[in-house]
Amino acid sequence: MSDSTVVLFDFGGTLDADGIHWAPRFHAAYRAAGGSLEYPAFEPHFTASDRALEHMSGIRTLGFRGLVEAQAQLLCQLVPDGSRVEVGAIAERFHTAALATVDRNRPVLERLALRHPLGVVSNFTGNLDPCLVELDLRRCFAVVSDSAILGVEKPHPRIFVETLARLQTPPERAWMVGDNVEADIRPAGALGMRTCWLAPPDRPTPSGVAPTARIARLPEVEAALRETDAPRGTGACTA
Repeated sequence: MSDSTVVLFDFGGTLDADGIHWAPRFHAAYRAAGGSLEYPAFEPHFTASDRALEHMSGIRTLGFRGLVEAQAQLLCQLVPDGSRVEVGAIAERFHTAALATVDRNRPVLERLALRHPLGVVSNFTGNLDPCLVELDLRRCFAVVSDSAILGVEKPHPRIFVETLARLQTPPERAWMVGDNVEADIRPAGALGMRTCWLAPPDRPTPSGVAPTARIARLPEVEAALRETDAPRGTGACTA
């Protein structure tokens, strides 16, 4: 069993953005490229593209850039005005913004990995590992749990339990950091994990949820861990 507090992270919206899910970010890129749908009409098409990605030939070898380009292509096949929207412009806008955030967050994860065993727990498409390698993040994580490979998605408790078992750590010695209350924060908290919710400051906290900490940008997680872990004597970080 590890003597240090384990820290698990979601991927999309957590490591590559400041608490904004992929769907609204793709929608912003789609609108910037000339798309006409408002978000409520766009979102079902995005969900359909997500599911299509899981069954796409060769998906498990795609890196991050290839994944973004594939999703942009699928979206343009699904939205009614897709023929009038430039696929490349959607992919470029999404990828550029995500890469800038990952580049900012990488030193944070490198520092945390010196003090804590880290893991990723993500509802993904079977290619999370090559995406993390391409983004130069894989080396920071002891364990990567991709729902398409494990055959179970968050919020099912099994994906958290199996990840912690691989790290030989009980829930009470672990954190879950994520941007999605229902997929990350609520289920992890129910298992006894401490939770750190990454969300824009103006996003209201859903009823019945009390995350251990709340941050607006991933670099703030270091202070959140220090402040919460230090009094309990469970692997506190030092600046």
